[in-house]
Parts: sequence; C-alpha cells; structure tokens
Amino acid sequence: MNTTIKTVLLDLDGTILDTNELIIQSFLHALKDIVPPDFPRKNLIESMGLPLQVQLQQFSGLEDVSHLEAAYRARNKELHDELVCLFPNVLEVMETLHQAGIQIGVVTTKIRMSTERSLKFLQIPDVLGAVITVDDVVNPKPHPEPVLKALEQLEADPATTLMVGDSPVDMISAVKAGVIPVGVAWSLKEEALLWEAGARYMLKDMRDLYEIVGLERKPLAKN
Repeated sequence: MNTTIKTVLLDLDGTILDTNELIIQSFLHALKDIVPPDFPRKNLIESMGLPLQVQLQQFSGLEDVSHLEAAYRARNKELHDELVCLFPNVLEVMETLHQAGIQIGVVTTKIRMSTERSLKFLQIPDVLGAVITVDDVVNPKPHPEPVLKALEQLEADPATTLMVGDSPVDMISAVKAGVIPVGVAWSLKEEALLWEAGARYMLKDMRDLYEIVGLERKPLAKN
C-alpha cells in the first residue's frame, strides 16, 4: 500500500476506453486496398499505442498516408458510438480518486477532437486536471514529453505519480519521465510485454488502483 501517490495519469484507448474493436475495424477499412483480406488482427494489436500516422506508414510502406488517415478517421467516426465503451469500474475509480484529493490526468496518442468526443460521449466526470493529446506535443509516446507535459500542467511530482496504460509505449514513456508505470491486464497485448517495458504494477481490475494509492477498496454491493 502506498500513501504517497498524489497523481494518476491514464491512457485512453485500451486502458479506460474499450476501443479495441473500433480501432481494428477502422484500420481494416483504411488498409483494405493495401493489405491482404486475411491480414492478421494481431499485427494491428501489436502496434496499438503508437501514433496513427506511424502505424499507417508501417503497414502501407508509404510516407504520405494522409489519404489513409482520412479513411481511418471517417470509419472511426461512423462506428464510434456503436463500438466504444468504458472498461468496468472506470467511473467509480475516477470519482473515488478525485474525492480523495488525488489529481487525475489523461495522456493519449489520440487527436484532441476524437479524445473530446469519447470523453463527452461516455460522460467522463469533470475530474480531469489535464488532457494531453498527440496534438499537444512534438514527440508522442514512447517519448516522455506527453507525460512530462501532464506533470507540468498538474504541477505534479514524478515520484508520486502513476501512469496507467495498456501498451509498452505507455510504460516506456512513464519510465523515461520518472513516474511509476502501471499496466492493465485487460490489454490485448501480453502482460509480459508490459512487465518487460517497465511496469511496476499490473491491474487485474481498475479498482486495484485503490491499494496502490492507499485507499480501501469499496465492498461489492449486495443484491
């Protein structure tokens, strides 16, 4: 149990938002004329967490992927409300952390427009002290800049800050920024990859954060 944690930074996609199928469907649509029909979904999963442009360049072999980005975002917008949802217990944990005086921020490689859409659609409570998107930085994760920018906005101490994410790039960014990396076991990526990238803790349930920050976990409601 740790009673010194003052700040919790959260990745979005794959961490608090279940956008996995949305992302996969958007990629398959954008790449339909480039990759074979049996293109393995695991190839897409392995690259999740990197900026969209970088992923599309890797899959297509093209430098200019603006047309692919446009196709991806169009499909993503079309399917967003149908496929995106919150992982279990996210709202409860965010509200509990906020009530306990722990600062909360979001650090994501999504663009700001889609970030704000997701937060609004899923009715994320007004508890976020910082929202850092790929539009706000020069160097996205795994570079430490996004995490460092969130720390700056929140005036937070890296030593008392957690960075929770589902991707090795989240862990690497956290390590480089000097904060405490926390992986999530519901990641489509293997837990081993998160440990190898520097995770200090692994959440099986979002409520596992309570013990890490020094709060008691609420008992399950009786039927």
